[in-house]
Amino acid sequence: MVIDLSTTHRAPVRTCVGCRRRESRVDLLRVVAVEEGDRLVAVPDVRSRLPGRGAWLHRCPGCLDLAERRLAFTRALRLRGPLDLALLRRVIT
Repeated sequence: MVIDLSTTHRAPVRTCVGCRRRESRVDLLRVVAVEEGDRLVAVPDVRSRLPGRGAWLHRCPGCLDLAERRLAFTRALRLRGPLDLALLRRVIT
C-alpha cells in the first residue's frame, strides 16, 4: 500500500484563548506582549513573526471579552502583571 503524503498535508491547529475552540492557524490572530515603557501591551502579530511567546485568538470581540474576563492572556503569555488590551481591542472591533 502506498500513501501519497502530498495530499494529506494539514494546516497547523491552535487553540483560541477566549473560547478554547481549536482552529486552523490561519483563522486565528496571534497576540504577543510588548513592553512599552513601564507597561505591557498586547500587540496583534498578523504575520506571526514577532519574537516571544504568543497567544491565539479569534478575530471577534466575544472571544476577546472571554479571554480578558478569564485572564487568559496573562496565563498563556506567562506574564506577572496586567496587560493593556486597548490596541488589540481597536484592531478587533
